[in-house]
Amino acid sequence: MNDAVLHIENVNKSFAGLHALSDINLDVREGETHAIIGPNGAGKSTLLNVCVGRLKPDSGTVKFAGTTLTGRKPHEINQLGVARVFQTPEVFPDLTVLENVMIPALARRDGKYQLNAFRGITTETELRDQVEETLSEVGLSNQLRQLASAMSRGDKRRLELAMGLVQKPKLLLLDEPTAGMARHDTNATIDLLKKIKEGGMTKVIIEHDMQVVFSLADRISVLARGRIIAQGTPDQIKQDPKVREAYLGEEEV
Repeated sequence: MNDAVLHIENVNKSFAGLHALSDINLDVREGETHAIIGPNGAGKSTLLNVCVGRLKPDSGTVKFAGTTLTGRKPHEINQLGVARVFQTPEVFPDLTVLENVMIPALARRDGKYQLNAFRGITTETELRDQVEETLSEVGLSNQLRQLASAMSRGDKRRLELAMGLVQKPKLLLLDEPTAGMARHDTNATIDLLKKIKEGGMTKVIIEHDMQVVFSLADRISVLARGRIIAQGTPDQIKQDPKVREAYLGEEEV
């Protein structure tokens, strides 16, 4: 596909003989929101880990904007413009909310981030306004000085989302971005991601909440037992009998 910004070709990954991913072929078009759904153990998070270099596939390739990602280190992939929000929030627990978001903002500007004991993170006034604006967008402007360790799981999800958004990535990978959120926070996150979509950012979303999926996705890929069993628009996926059997009819994924 010529307009694919993310191209996954014949990717396979096994753990101790268990096929977590089998012959995965997937294209994500520039500017679209592409959802990946499927039952627990389907291989969804494994696929994202392969994309960002946390796992090396047994075979196959992943390309982003024509550049091969397979074999590159996670920080190298991040510097190419790919940001990831994890299933379990990965934040700096002993830093404040503001400091957590300043770090990726500095890394984006400088190409890397090295802690200087003689210079505080928050003295970087050039980026502070941008960081505070991003935190306001995700609803955390009243927690700038809060330690990340003291936050609820839902707020940590929003903090990590801010850490991804502040990098202004070309591709944002979101692994269950609304997990642990109350419904009103989930709805606010949907509205935020719709706003981001208007700016043209390409997104891949793994999500359990079908309201989130069908509210945001342009196209959906369905994984089951490490294989893609269906791809299409939300309407096509809703009507696919294989999907209804493997996923939509179950209580949880």
